Amino acid sequence: MSHSLWRDERAIEGLPIRLVVALVVGVACLGVMMSTISGLGTLQVTEVDVEPDPEVTGPGDTDVTVTVVDPKGSPVAGATVVAKSGTATLDSVTTAEVGDDGEAELSLDPSLGPNQQEGTVTFTVKPPSSGNYQDEQSNTELLVVRND
Repeated sequence: MSHSLWRDERAIEGLPIRLVVALVVGVACLGVMMSTISGLGTLQVTEVDVEPDPEVTGPGDTDVTVTVVDPKGSPVAGATVVAKSGTATLDSVTTAEVGDDGEAELSLDPSLGPNQQEGTVTFTVKPPSSGNYQDEQSNTELLVVRND
């Protein structure tokens, strides 16, 4: 008895069932993967920002307290703050370690150009090694205003 594959119609009968089973298994696997991905919230990275006090100063020697904060405004300990020239000029880059209260003291001496009425000092943060912090976005700047 030889059967010709050309006339055998039994394979078509099982095909829809196999497709339904594959679809159900695929949807179940996708659901498991999505619940696993949503459970990875602990790997989320938190952006840090700075809050200078005072926010506005004049040219010349000034002490600035810089607080490193997370998006909720909570202080972040263990970071390093770096102050650099923006549109106002600093003689050198100034760094300070942040204490447990999230604050760092910086002694700055910003200056403005001859016809410049205002400028900025920029801050960057090296986040602490503990925790999932990053400093990718621009931070709050210190405004330097001439009071002439």
